[in-house]
Amino acid sequence: MTNQFYRVFTGSACLLVLSPFFLPAAALAATFKLEDASVRSINDAFSSGALSSESLTQLYLNRIDAYEGQLNNFAYINPNALEEARSLDIERQTFGPRSPLHGIPVLLKDNIDTFDMPTTAGSLALEGSTPSDDAFITTLLRESGAVILGKASLTEYANFLANGMPAGYSSLNGYTFNPYNPFPLPEGDGRPVLSPGGSSAGSAAAVAANLVPLSIGTETSGSILSPGNQNSIVGIKPTVGLISRDGIIPIAASQDTAGPFGKTVEDVAYLLGALTGVDPSDPATAASEGLFFEDYTQFLDKTALKGARIGIPKEFFWEGLSEEQIGIAEEALATMQSLGAELVFEEIETVDELSNFSSSVLSYEFKRDLNAYLASLGPDAPVKTLADVIAFNEANAEVALKYGQARALAAEEKDLAPGSEDTLQYLADRATDLLLAKEQGIDAYIDTYDLDAVLFPATRGASIGAKAGYPSIIVPGGYLSDGTPYGITFLTKAYEEPTLISFGYAYEQASQKRVSPSLFPALPGETIDYEKVPEPGFIPALVGIGTVLIATRRLRRKQLGYAVCNETVSASDA
Repeated sequence: MTNQFYRVFTGSACLLVLSPFFLPAAALAATFKLEDASVRSINDAFSSGALSSESLTQLYLNRIDAYEGQLNNFAYINPNALEEARSLDIERQTFGPRSPLHGIPVLLKDNIDTFDMPTTAGSLALEGSTPSDDAFITTLLRESGAVILGKASLTEYANFLANGMPAGYSSLNGYTFNPYNPFPLPEGDGRPVLSPGGSSAGSAAAVAANLVPLSIGTETSGSILSPGNQNSIVGIKPTVGLISRDGIIPIAASQDTAGPFGKTVEDVAYLLGALTGVDPSDPATAASEGLFFEDYTQFLDKTALKGARIGIPKEFFWEGLSEEQIGIAEEALATMQSLGAELVFEEIETVDELSNFSSSVLSYEFKRDLNAYLASLGPDAPVKTLADVIAFNEANAEVALKYGQARALAAEEKDLAPGSEDTLQYLADRATDLLLAKEQGIDAYIDTYDLDAVLFPATRGASIGAKAGYPSIIVPGGYLSDGTPYGITFLTKAYEEPTLISFGYAYEQASQKRVSPSLFPALPGETIDYEKVPEPGFIPALVGIGTVLIATRRLRRKQLGYAVCNETVSASDA
């Protein structure tokens, strides 16, 4: 079945099956504001004819042109974005939308492969390196009809090059700035007054500044939660294995995952569903079979916290917080109680031992997994190994080593040979990580106290969740007196993203804490008044279309001979 026939057939079939959802009704006055744009409001404007993917993409490009010079959130802007959007508009008019993401711009962190744009991890050693294939999740996004708007700036090698490197800095792109305070320290080295968080700095800051509605980041330990917190947006760090890491520049397969950013829980729920699926190139995803969803919006529930038992471990996780931070966290707890949640103030018994444990896992796996990724680029790759990266940086130290490369050097020293002292230490450390963070940590805590989720202020629970491979969601919780955003994180066991989404949504809808940054106001043309035709089943219909397309796509892959393999492969980033 050719691609063209596949699209025509599935698009026509979906329209026939779902046509009752699109029956006309009386028109209502409506207003589209780009500042408040969501997947739902964009689709409403699309369906009315008031907005096209091309015009929407142009609106975001206008904002990038106006504000990117202050923010430096983009490593690369897709020069074909308007052409791709125009093509998707024609497809929508001819066959209908592929999914709720059809025609909507999405930004990818610059460690996620794209066959038509460079993927560099912010490294001068990889400048101009363009992979021959998309990452698995890039392919899924294209198949959903998303417009890949570009690549986002990040902390170099997802913050695994140097100690003390500021979040969002890379030798290739410089500093990333936070839209809530986009200025450098007056007498500093150029770094921002307010950190954008890292390592997915540009992915989060661009959404916060409304340069793009949705983006993808990656996390090994805190790299989705931290930028989400710092930029007052929603981020989901999924279960390790829920989303393929194939084609993502890695740190460590044990902890790496990609995940969605958006301004609302609903938007990240839409985006998460487009990223899931078993990928033969990433065996870790095999465990997600039967546990992932292609539509997470079905779990949006304002009443979800009623009767929920939420664990609040304060020892270690609340230590060192300012009075303002404690105030925001306590206000969030009060909101949850008002929604019917039962708060359980008990401690995680392994927290002291875990916080004092120095693990070699990330250093060991960084060398192993980065070498595997670089090898996958083929003979034309500018560097072939971590040792090559280190040598390049040393040869170009004036521009490449502003903060050194201590982490890379430590990783390169690891002996990866089976049975070596480093390998045996790595295996022991990985077992300890899982024991303290997962089995005797989160698992024991949730099971002992019969909890539905665990709550942490901001990113305080990032490390324990990352070592366990468990999912988290961060939601805006408020702002400090100087305007610094502060978020609230929920954490659960593996593949319980539906619980996270329902709890995060209930809290978000009750608290309504997010405020857009004031320094990047709307531009002319960003408000559109139009006549909206009510279509009661529109979003469910779009989800149905997406489900049919995705199911057909996956069936087609099976027919082409894809099979799950059991070999070890590298993973994504931090």
